[in-house]
Amino acid sequence: MSYPIILASSSPFRREVLSKIIEKFDICSPEIDETRLQDENIEVYVKRLAIEKAKAVAVKHDSGLIIGSDQSAVIDNDIIGKPKNHDDAVTQLLNSSGKTITFYTSICLLDASNNSYQVAIDTFHVSFRQLSKEQIENYLSIEKPYNCAGSFKSEGLGIALFSKMEGTDPNSLIGLPLIKLIDMLNSKGINII
Repeated sequence: MSYPIILASSSPFRREVLSKIIEKFDICSPEIDETRLQDENIEVYVKRLAIEKAKAVAVKHDSGLIIGSDQSAVIDNDIIGKPKNHDDAVTQLLNSSGKTITFYTSICLLDASNNSYQVAIDTFHVSFRQLSKEQIENYLSIEKPYNCAGSFKSEGLGIALFSKMEGTDPNSLIGLPLIKLIDMLNSKGINII
């Protein structure tokens, strides 16, 4: 690849997902305010944050392709984030039992040489089995997914919590929509394979 690639994220999950398609890339934490604006639509919110993260990192670089991403999850029209603690994780999973969560994951590819960017959003739906408190406690004691929105890791034992998953890119559920990113890279003349 002729351009340096920079991931604008401190997430170990995004780093791991990106390493599936790109061998060498730099990482730079964007350090932005992620507060949602009043009455901001969820899709607008995650797109805005992906762009702001990429732009915050672009300030430090005069060339390269910068990847920004953000994710929010919605259940019953409420945004759910990462649990604050174990009890919060139990509550989140009890509230998810028998329901479907929709994840909105944005991706932005910014060219630091001219500040042009592409941005897209990927949605992924996760339907939960009916879960008992005992199953939830067992799961949390094994996997401890306290740094994950919705209190689960789909790439791990969290799969046992689900009855169905629907979406175009399972990587978006982990935090980085690779299919959309590959399309963006292709448009910049970068072919992954």
